Amino acid sequence: MAQKMSMNLKQSQSLMMTPQLQQAIKLLTLTHLEMTSVIAKEMVENPMLEEAGGESTREEVASRENDTKERNADDFSGPDIIDNSKDNFEWDKYVDSYNSTSSTPYTKEVRSKDDAPNYENMVSRGQNLQEHLEWQLRMEDLDEEEWKFALEVIHNLNDEGYLEENIEEIIALVDLKREEALELLYKIQNLDPIGCACSTLKECLLVQANALEEPSPLVNILIRNHLDDLIKRDFQTIEKEVGVDIQKIKDAEIILHSFNPKPGRVISPDEIQYVVPDIYIKEIGGELVVRLNNEGVPTLRVSNLYKGLMKKQETDSETSEYVQDKLRGALWLIKSIENRQRTIEKVAHAIVKYQPEFFKKGAVALKPMILKDIANEIGVHESTVSRVTTNKFVHTPIGTYELKFFFNAGIGGKNGGIDIASESLKMKIKELVANEDSKKPLSDQKIADILSKSDIKVARRTVAKYREQMDILPSSKRKKVS
Repeated sequence: MAQKMSMNLKQSQSLMMTPQLQQAIKLLTLTHLEMTSVIAKEMVENPMLEEAGGESTREEVASRENDTKERNADDFSGPDIIDNSKDNFEWDKYVDSYNSTSSTPYTKEVRSKDDAPNYENMVSRGQNLQEHLEWQLRMEDLDEEEWKFALEVIHNLNDEGYLEENIEEIIALVDLKREEALELLYKIQNLDPIGCACSTLKECLLVQANALEEPSPLVNILIRNHLDDLIKRDFQTIEKEVGVDIQKIKDAEIILHSFNPKPGRVISPDEIQYVVPDIYIKEIGGELVVRLNNEGVPTLRVSNLYKGLMKKQETDSETSEYVQDKLRGALWLIKSIENRQRTIEKVAHAIVKYQPEFFKKGAVALKPMILKDIANEIGVHESTVSRVTTNKFVHTPIGTYELKFFFNAGIGGKNGGIDIASESLKMKIKELVANEDSKKPLSDQKIADILSKSDIKVARRTVAKYREQMDILPSSKRKKVS
């Protein structure tokens, strides 16, 4: 059966993300340092933008007041001199030029030697583990096949320094005798940091034990045969099988604790990322006061020089169109920055309202709170709160926290008990474990029972989940045998 083809005209409405709106949303997600970098870049590229200084003439004060009125207008059309019928500015390229996930500040392209930044202001990237090991191996007199084998080993190490590839498969790739390859592997394992290029924890610890100035046979025995007993602190079993008194075993255990089970972590290329708080919360006169961090954020305004240029009739159409484009971009950037700062401040005020006890007692007093609670409080969408709280930090009387930290779903209220935030639950579990009898440590079920007496009804598996997140061993391995 043939289908009839036809053309129909249909009218519908859809929501469009304008380039201006995309830019405003990107500004919401930027960190404080990223935003100041964006502003610095825009002030270089857009001649319509300038920083408001300390001028106090009547004309300049009136001009700033007019700028504020224009930015606060609902339609945000800007001054009457803007021709809104023309908009040839490449907004797509303009918006996409910003990477909201990058923490690298904007750097102006160096065009000449004089434009280059000072050497003192440069930050070099640290060596990673592979580069550090290669540098040491260059001190050795290795032939081509030995280098090939060494590089295969080094570049198959994970971040903790362990060899992830089967050593026999690596040996098969090179023209070396097995004994020669294993000898070179041992040499790599004894480079700094000692213990890398091992396949197992036991092998890693043995390499470190053999590198001691005064090797201990007892330490080697403990590593080879009694690691599980040491974890359980079952010294009686070790004493019985090794025939050494408990005090010597404990002395050997102290030596063992000085070894690094993850030697690769010693050499880390990760740079320290410093955060700048967007909000400061201080206690003044017994009340919590929210202060927005505007350090490094200049007060922007539209240049009076270029606004005057637009009013001149003799200005050619090309120049007029260019200035209008820049003026639209300047006005929208100013409004977007003000909206970002205002929204962050509103979110901070709402968090203080919902979590007043946290700022006095810490995480143990944290209450369940979700994005919807804050969104309803300040009258915005949940996605806006999510963007505003991502990579934004607040400095409080008890420390610096990411705004995301304050959002926790309630736990324990579904079974008739009271809701408690996940961070608060962790603190309570940690406190119970810290105060337990080391000879009779609390099981996960016992911890759940104790919490239920405080009307916090959680399942045993929930306790186990949060205990593991805090790297707390199960009760069987926390038990100390005297």
